[in-house]
Amino acid sequence: MTHILMIAAENGALPGGKIGGIGDVVRDIPLALAKRDCQVTVVTPAYGSFSKLPGAKLKKTLKIYFAGEQQTIELYHLSKTGSNKKVNHYVIEHPIFSSCGVGRIYCDDPPDRPFSRDASKFALFCNAVAECINQDAFGSLDVLHIHDWHAAFLLILRHYMHRYQSLKKLHCTYTIHNLALQGIRPFKDDDSSLEAWFPGLKYDSGLLADPKWTNCVNPMASAIRLADTVHAVSPSYAKEILTASDVNNGKYGGEGLEQDLIKANREKRLFGILNGCEYPEQDQCDSNSAIWPGLIKQMQQTVLLWSSQNTNLASAHFIAFNTLQNISPERPKMLLTSVGRITHQKVALLRQATSSGKPALHATLDTLGDYAMLLLIGSGNADYEQFLCETAARYPNFIFLRGYSEELGEALYQQGDLFFMPSSFEPCGISQMLALRSGQPCLVHRVGGLKDTIIDNKTGYVFSGNNLTEQANAMIVAVERALKQHQKKSPKWKNMCTAAAAARFGWADSIDAYLKQLYKVS
Repeated sequence: MTHILMIAAENGALPGGKIGGIGDVVRDIPLALAKRDCQVTVVTPAYGSFSKLPGAKLKKTLKIYFAGEQQTIELYHLSKTGSNKKVNHYVIEHPIFSSCGVGRIYCDDPPDRPFSRDASKFALFCNAVAECINQDAFGSLDVLHIHDWHAAFLLILRHYMHRYQSLKKLHCTYTIHNLALQGIRPFKDDDSSLEAWFPGLKYDSGLLADPKWTNCVNPMASAIRLADTVHAVSPSYAKEILTASDVNNGKYGGEGLEQDLIKANREKRLFGILNGCEYPEQDQCDSNSAIWPGLIKQMQQTVLLWSSQNTNLASAHFIAFNTLQNISPERPKMLLTSVGRITHQKVALLRQATSSGKPALHATLDTLGDYAMLLLIGSGNADYEQFLCETAARYPNFIFLRGYSEELGEALYQQGDLFFMPSSFEPCGISQMLALRSGQPCLVHRVGGLKDTIIDNKTGYVFSGNNLTEQANAMIVAVERALKQHQKKSPKWKNMCTAAAAARFGWADSIDAYLKQLYKVS
């Protein structure tokens, strides 16, 4: 039986353990692999929270040397997480993992010191995982599966630290969930740097350096260079990242790492395998207007809860609650929904000016008029949050819910008519799959995993453009197409809902590729 250790920052199997798609993958793929007679162990930081979950049992206390001092780490087994005996969940605890707040997975580091606290936190985590492996804390292993830059330091330790040379016997695959976030930090002369974390480490800076900032370690680049196999989370994204980025024209490729990825592809180490989605039985494509008042109440309660968590009332919460207090009890004729992080990837195109000079989001809301409403939930970049907040203050047919609630997000998936996901780039995307699962057609940009999962005029509306203005204009045209079809109440709209609900991207379809291509086992 092949035993795979998954190392990640997120784990959606744990309450509060996910922020984005990486958490969904780390939750779902172990169960799919277990059905193929694999044993899977998942390990994440505990963040001062998961080690206190019911059933958390201290399995081992270890000492490691990190940042010039001896550190004590604790390994906990979460015995009550999941019922599959072939899947085990572990967390590692240390005070640094909750230094930005108990339960917080990522820190908000200042622009002049990007990733500084997170990089230190995840470097210690990787050091702790290496020591756990070294002491057989997880039992006999065959494969290390490392997810995104947060876990990439493990590959550096595997390659350069003498104590962990035995890890080279294990096949190591590296999954790129989002190439735009690379965790770059200095090699030295900073308390959050490679030499500060691992004093005395003998390394080849050329093999670890960022292509542009050569005095910095790039964990993402290092992992691409050092892993036995490299995995991009959709076939189209695997092709896109082999090209150079042209951000000024809205083209996102290898984010500066295209030469490393081209080399990995030439060496037959790079594979594009689509992420999957779980499909529990449920009613699909149900536009029951009677549940609209319940959704309004749920949104109000969520905003109140978010407001109570800070002494100062955020303007986004005030505007959202005020709009919800005055909203019509009758459901809008058409409800657009959007669930995701507020990042450049997700929001930049909404702020992009169309040919009319208006931001694309404003032009969209003008197009929707009194007929439709857009509900958007998410948090992240402060500048983009402010843009959405100001837009919500101006447009009564737009509600911006600044925060994250898995329950509210699920309600939006289930109750919307059209899912709105105009990402500038998308490695795979899980939100569009969840929306399709609930019978929502999706309006998306023809990039990455969106291109691989949404069929224009069958399961949604797909737009593209050669530059940012063309993309913004094309998005408005796609909104107009959707609006007209919904207004006509034509059979084509109903057929699109039915096709969306019937679309399937199950994990079982990807398991063969995982085993043969990523893990090199039959």
